[in-house]
Amino acid sequence: MQVNIREAFKTVQREKGIAPDVLQDSLEAALLAAYKKMPDARENTIARLDLDGNEILILARRQVVEQVVEPSSEIALDDALAHQEDAEVGQVVEIDVTPSPATMGRLAAGAFRQVLQQKTREAERRTLLDQYRTKAGETLVGEVRRIEGRALIVSFGKVEGVVPPTEQVAGERFRVGDRIKVYLVEVKEGARGAQLICSRAHAGLVRELFELEIPEILDGSVQIEAISREAGFRTKIAVRAMRPGVDPVGSCVGTRGGRIQSIVSELRNEKIDIIRWSSNPSEYIANALSPAKVSSVKVLGERSARIIVDDSQLSQAIGREGQNVRLAARLTGFKIDIKSESQAKALAAPGDAGSSGSTVPADADEPAPVGAAD
Repeated sequence: MQVNIREAFKTVQREKGIAPDVLQDSLEAALLAAYKKMPDARENTIARLDLDGNEILILARRQVVEQVVEPSSEIALDDALAHQEDAEVGQVVEIDVTPSPATMGRLAAGAFRQVLQQKTREAERRTLLDQYRTKAGETLVGEVRRIEGRALIVSFGKVEGVVPPTEQVAGERFRVGDRIKVYLVEVKEGARGAQLICSRAHAGLVRELFELEIPEILDGSVQIEAISREAGFRTKIAVRAMRPGVDPVGSCVGTRGGRIQSIVSELRNEKIDIIRWSSNPSEYIANALSPAKVSSVKVLGERSARIIVDDSQLSQAIGREGQNVRLAARLTGFKIDIKSESQAKALAAPGDAGSSGSTVPADADEPAPVGAAD
């Protein structure tokens, strides 16, 4: 043979860390594929790698019959006995049809090269998968490589990610070549390697941007307690101080708003309300309705609260199409019933039903924990 099968096998196994049975199966499949391309190749054949004998065999499998009807799969008993002394009708015998040593040597060398390339690619794919699986839940910076339909394909070097339409923000537009920050939601193994499912709409992207821009969050002085987001429009983020003397809201805003402005710019001018978290539900709910000023908060049973605001503050407290109160309900986890002072007085008057303000149930849109999608 022109190839030392045993030594080549050991070298590939050692250098690439491939399991012996996997490597043997792969080599046999590659050898058989190469053999079948030969003009005089037999049908119904298998390749067998014999490491002890340092040889590769090509064997034609034939069923022993009394009368041959299909030569490609059958063999007469008399002919079978010439290859296997105990052959019987109904058995399957294996006939050595291995090409010449020179031909087989070339086939073996080609098979080793093919398998080596294949297994190297597979090993790289597994390494990339493992590497990026540990990055799930983090923000990645990539380049828009192409746009397929409505999906963005983002390159991160050796691997690509996809931002499907459902994970994009309405109104955001990107062009090929743009640098983009995305939140890594999930890593899948596809036919062409690792596939990264990314998002621009995930609440986790906001959390990651705050951790990147606010040193006090990174060092643990300030902690993010909850986020509720309607991507592209508004986000509310509740923060608390973990050390005495630290202003959690001021730390996030920065001098002249420099820190928060960089986050807003990255989110294409999405509005962000930084809320001071409180263990007191009344105070927390009042803060969550910012920028509206709340007159009173009455916490009721089953995580619900009744809010009274000045008449001039009602529309701001509710927000456009109910957005402000909806985000506050999700942030705090409370069902919020909000009314103006005149509405509350009218309801309190005997025989006067009055007009209602706005009621937002907490379970209609559950509060989003840190990093969770809204």
